[in-house]
Amino acid sequence: MQQLTRDVVIVGAGAAGLTAANELRKAGLSVVVLEARDRVGGRLWTDVIDGAMLEVGGQWVSPDQEALKETIAELGLETYSRYREGDSVYIGRDGSVRRFTGEIFPVAPETEKEIVRLIEKLDGMVAQMDPDKPWEHPDAEELDRISFEAWLEEQTPDQEARDNIALFIAGAMLTKPAYAFSALQALLMAASAGSFTHLVDADYILDERVVGGLQQVPLLLAERLGDDVLLGQPVNEVHWHADGVRVVTDEDLEVRARFVILAHAPILYPWIEFQPALPRLKQQMHQHISMGFVIKVHAVYDRPFWREQGLSGTAFSPYELSHEAYDNTNHGDERGTLVGFVSDRNADDLFRASAEERRARILESLSHYYGPEALEPLVYFESDWGAEEWTRGAYAASFDLGGLTRYGADLRTPVGPIHFACSDMAGAGYQHVDGAIRMGRLVAANIVDGARA
Repeated sequence: MQQLTRDVVIVGAGAAGLTAANELRKAGLSVVVLEARDRVGGRLWTDVIDGAMLEVGGQWVSPDQEALKETIAELGLETYSRYREGDSVYIGRDGSVRRFTGEIFPVAPETEKEIVRLIEKLDGMVAQMDPDKPWEHPDAEELDRISFEAWLEEQTPDQEARDNIALFIAGAMLTKPAYAFSALQALLMAASAGSFTHLVDADYILDERVVGGLQQVPLLLAERLGDDVLLGQPVNEVHWHADGVRVVTDEDLEVRARFVILAHAPILYPWIEFQPALPRLKQQMHQHISMGFVIKVHAVYDRPFWREQGLSGTAFSPYELSHEAYDNTNHGDERGTLVGFVSDRNADDLFRASAEERRARILESLSHYYGPEALEPLVYFESDWGAEEWTRGAYAASFDLGGLTRYGADLRTPVGPIHFACSDMAGAGYQHVDGAIRMGRLVAANIVDGARA
């Protein structure tokens, strides 16, 4: 068995783990990063498929994502704005297709009034929340015991207003049905972006992309670590005691260190054998966290034909299989790319169908927004993170009803020399790369303080 000794061993070469590793190196500590996959990046992955560069995982940068923007600038990467000129498309409950501009969907005046009222109410509630401590919200207990769907039903009888408000949290972010998570979890999602208004504004939340793909962030961070990033090393054992850890991988590698950082999705903790076992509270907590589920669909055409129709490519409908879609054309590419999303129960249903039927149904949905040309892409690809062995869902993990107030305060709490860091446990930037970087910085600072104590 190969043996290594370091100050800190990091499990997971995503943005959180690689950020932590670089910060620890700067502080003079020795590190090694163990990654189960044959690549770095975790839920960031830029690949070339049938000759088209596709961002299989995360890709967008928002104005408030300061940690990510600082990292992008420090690495010397360039960004460009998402294409958004022209009209957006909305398909209503009655199946009507309407073009519009601005943030509010073109619905009946009474429904629009309800949507605006609910957004303002949610903004007010979000303003009372510290995203790092959502369990301290003045109504935390009450909001965590009711599903977001049930909460919306209490607020308005307008079904289309409820469907559209739910879309921004359930379909677009947590990728779970609105009855499967609490109103408090919904507020956290909004608070992590600054406000519910930000989630409603696609031009804000999906503002920029990185030239060449967002995976360049972890790739460049890994380059700085050189041989201290080891791929193809799934960790299956963590032996820990007061003075340190012994980490063992499937490939007969053993690392002895003072600290370990688990920098991967929390749903993967049960894949590791801990000796001694993690405390009961941690074990219970991990049973109340689960990933969402979404299919990210990429369709590449010979040109961005929708622009010829005066369309921005931005499209929404809680009543369509693809509940949202955008112009995802790469920087400097003459071809046009659309990206669409199918989440939660719609995604479940599609994976009961054959690949051919799934493709046909998704493209049919896109054609409802963009017309018949959407049916014939040159390249078609589905990002299926539910099938990724070392992720098992998308975009991130969230608590079930009551879990956030019951366990949230202990989510990041270290266990002896074991520390935890990933986007799933971020406050600001929750479930985004920005949150992963923030968590990497935070846990590195905590370890440096501990090492000096």
